[in-house]
Amino acid sequence: MSTFGEYFRVTTYGESHCRSVGCIVDGCPPGMALTEEDIQPQMTRRRPGQSALTTPRNEKDKVEIQSGTEFGITLGTPIGMVVRNEDQRPKDYGGSTMDLYPRPSHADFTYLEKYGVKASSGGGRSSARETIGRVAAGAIAEKYLNLSHNIEIVAFVSSVGNEHLFPPTATHPNPTTNPEFLKLIANIDRPTVDSFAPVRCPETAAAKRMTKVIEHFRDQSDSIGGTVTCVIRNVPVGLGEPCFDKLEAKLAHAMLSIPATKGFEIGSGFLGCEIPGSIHNDPFVATADNQNGQTPGQKRLTTKTNNSGGIQGGISNGASIYFRVAFKPPATIGQAQTTASYDFEEGVLEAKGRHDPCVVPRAVPIVEAMASLVVIDALMAQNAREAAKNLLPPLPQTTPTHPTSQR
Repeated sequence: MSTFGEYFRVTTYGESHCRSVGCIVDGCPPGMALTEEDIQPQMTRRRPGQSALTTPRNEKDKVEIQSGTEFGITLGTPIGMVVRNEDQRPKDYGGSTMDLYPRPSHADFTYLEKYGVKASSGGGRSSARETIGRVAAGAIAEKYLNLSHNIEIVAFVSSVGNEHLFPPTATHPNPTTNPEFLKLIANIDRPTVDSFAPVRCPETAAAKRMTKVIEHFRDQSDSIGGTVTCVIRNVPVGLGEPCFDKLEAKLAHAMLSIPATKGFEIGSGFLGCEIPGSIHNDPFVATADNQNGQTPGQKRLTTKTNNSGGIQGGISNGASIYFRVAFKPPATIGQAQTTASYDFEEGVLEAKGRHDPCVVPRAVPIVEAMASLVVIDALMAQNAREAAKNLLPPLPQTTPTHPTSQR
């Protein structure tokens, strides 16, 4: 379906070459200052045509708020947003061999089989153009999360092809244990990430290597994949709904709904399977900082390490949440490919049009947007539970089974 979320519900609409794309956001709290200027920066970050490493399609991607606000204040009613498609070129598809062949590894074949019809130009709803609505909605969610809990969400490119920001070493075979990686996710911000545009890998040497990889495959009329790492800081303890709506399950759902994604791992990820529990476990320590709404000087438990990626038992533990998303090489390439037509005849497809040779640089704000939609939905679910609980008389002080009543 085209709707995501339960409390903060986002419905996206539009295709790559139709008049417009956009979304409707239902569930945004009333009383928050909101204008297009709050949303446009993220739209601009995902906009195509800003470098030689992306599709040359030239779109302004200027967002317009159609409803749900008055005098720059949210009303609590559905917020409609639209972005006009200004640089459509459906002629790249119609009347060419791209009409005759399903593109290998693209959604052309599966959409046609499922619906009996498909958009003849671009990828229709499977196009990355669909993510405009996600990014617009995510910007609203991010503003609320930052205002209410100082939550920060930052993503960056961590690999392109076989070039990695933190390659495995003998000392740190799992890059997530590398002190430089841990320092990075504790301090990285979006201006720093964007200062390494167009590739958005926040380290000079690695960014240059990744740029060369993308340029190489672009010049060969080919494509290449990569990974995006995302960190979410200042998340309150307690977000996530066991058993089937665990926070990492929701994050995985959100990330794998992004076009071209093929993998998701959180915390130590798959390499965490290779070490014993005595090393992988995150011991608890007491701290007296004032993060996550704690009273200054009040003790709280935190973890000495963070192999869990900020989530235990499907519930946020107050540590930074970090995860990685894998993106495949874009399916539409200019190289001639031997494949079969819709009429079952073998032939050669040489795709036309304007396409990214690598999606990960532009995927950064999309990953951030989907992370924000997951967190705000989980936060609203927890707030609803706590509000209902607070209407009950307090529990007697008994055992640690009810430790919150003793604080």
